[in-house]
Amino acid sequence: MPILQIKNLHKKFTLHAQNGAVLNVLNGINLQVKAGEIAALCGPSGAGKSSLLKAIYGTYRIDGGDIKVKTTKQTINIAKAEPRQIMNLRRDVIGYVSQFLRVIPRIGALDIVAEPAIMQGMSPDQAHSIALDLLDQLRIPQKLHNLSPLTFSGGEQQRVNIARAMAAPRPLMLFDEPTASLDPQNRQTVLELIAQLRDQGTAILGIFHDPADRKFLHARDIHLSAVKEAEHV
Repeated sequence: MPILQIKNLHKKFTLHAQNGAVLNVLNGINLQVKAGEIAALCGPSGAGKSSLLKAIYGTYRIDGGDIKVKTTKQTINIAKAEPRQIMNLRRDVIGYVSQFLRVIPRIGALDIVAEPAIMQGMSPDQAHSIALDLLDQLRIPQKLHNLSPLTFSGGEQQRVNIARAMAAPRPLMLFDEPTASLDPQNRQTVLELIAQLRDQGTAILGIFHDPADRKFLHARDIHLSAVKEAEHV
């Protein structure tokens, strides 16, 4: 069975500022992603690519369909899961790299990157060692390691975000434009790290706008259609 299997997924948004207009973002989505595979969501801006990733991560509740994730012990349907189950999945099974880094002020970058590994049960020393190696690979200067990423540039924050996910990779990884803010050198490093995850058996679903990135990753394209115009109900 695939690690991720989605059947007939529907998601709509009600636009209260536009007199209750309903926007049908995702209509009957079906897809699956297996271990050791990279699948890339493709489609025009507004097609619901980021919304789909957030639905899989449990951030958005869906209006219909199933999102089944296979764990070592069972298969969990995120569409029907309790909040505690979703939190456990995020800790152990599903990793998510968004376009933005949300951090606690005054917490240094090294601690932020190490935290997910520690939450999975790794010793603090080992987690910090892995975090240090990743920050070095992603060219975050050591003088910044103990500073809050809130003071970093957008590209530096994105690299910290990626390092945090890589420090504790899960069987299913979601990437929302992971190279969008990066220069060519760091972009290539991130693509190589993602390819390493694939080669280690991770199932990966992401948004990679550059066709060259998708070609490098040997990604399978999944096309989403444009969202229909809002309907008033």
